[in-house]
Amino acid sequence: MRRALALAETVLYVTSPNPRVGCVIVRDGVLLAEGATQKAGGPHAEVMALRQARERGIDIAGATVYVSLEPCSHHGRTPPCVDALIEAKPSRVVIAMHDPNPLVGGRGVARLRAAGIDVAIGVLAEESLALNPGFVARMARGTPWLWLKLAASLDGRIALSNGQSQWITGSAARADGHHWRARSCVVLTGSGTVLADDPHLGVREVSTPRQPVKAVVDTRFEVNEQARLFDGSRVWIFTCTHNAEKAARLADRNALVVELPDSGGRVDLAAMMRWMGAHDINEIHVEAGSRLSGALLQADCVDELLLYMAPMLVGPGLDMLRLPALQDLAQAWRFAFTDARAIGPDLRLNARHAGRWSALLSAITD
Repeated sequence: MRRALALAETVLYVTSPNPRVGCVIVRDGVLLAEGATQKAGGPHAEVMALRQARERGIDIAGATVYVSLEPCSHHGRTPPCVDALIEAKPSRVVIAMHDPNPLVGGRGVARLRAAGIDVAIGVLAEESLALNPGFVARMARGTPWLWLKLAASLDGRIALSNGQSQWITGSAARADGHHWRARSCVVLTGSGTVLADDPHLGVREVSTPRQPVKAVVDTRFEVNEQARLFDGSRVWIFTCTHNAEKAARLADRNALVVELPDSGGRVDLAAMMRWMGAHDINEIHVEAGSRLSGALLQADCVDELLLYMAPMLVGPGLDMLRLPALQDLAQAWRFAFTDARAIGPDLRLNARHAGRWSALLSAITD
């Protein structure tokens, strides 16, 4: 199963909106064939492994199949993988996690067992979930998995008081951040960041066959139409302000304007998350200023923190997050550390919202 998960990781930038899945076929401890899911509309991991076995002239009848997600049992863009497995007649199928897709949801396992194939499930389920939190979140709760990327000094500043922020963290940390951009479906920022920094928002530091959608929360629809992010790639603008003429001009540059006002006259961030879930978005990578970062946290949209810390102290400056003062520590937003590692001279800390992670685990193991 660890080999199947390693194969799934090789397609981390490729499969969205489908999950990243690996498949390994073994007999008597000997690897017969393997495969990973291809881009949406292409073959799934099981089909890739079975195809490789056929190309090698190997009959897998009686073999054991390891796959990191329950085989699909419905007709989507491709035929059901469970049919191909039943036809191939393995004696056993070992699965990491249930598919939370309600079109599958245990049906794949049931059909395999009905065909007389022994099935074991739950092997390295959490490791498989770590490769697919967005897919599971979208299927289980209807919204993507969102991580908030922050780069700060040891005293928690993302910029000096005069706004200077380039660069607090080093080149290795910036390149590592592009890996997280590449695996996401959307890179999200705020209008203030676009106006101040004119970011490109694309993936440049790592090789990827697929660029994420660029998205901007822009309450007053102030974005400069000549901003660098409008380079012909897909852009979504979430706003409260109606301006049909500007929206039409931006549409000619492959930008979609989505109006989502809330009762307070700001963009309804929870509605934005639901909108993205309905549009097949699995993972959102946020690189924004303290105002939007804090607003996303207060709107209960943040699932994970991706924090790069530079070994420097800068004194007064801009805080990572703009949050209200709390009266009691019981009100604090709490996360659980999942990783800490040196990235060049800097430190990367990963922390998840423990309750939300537990909910996803329940969706793939119950």
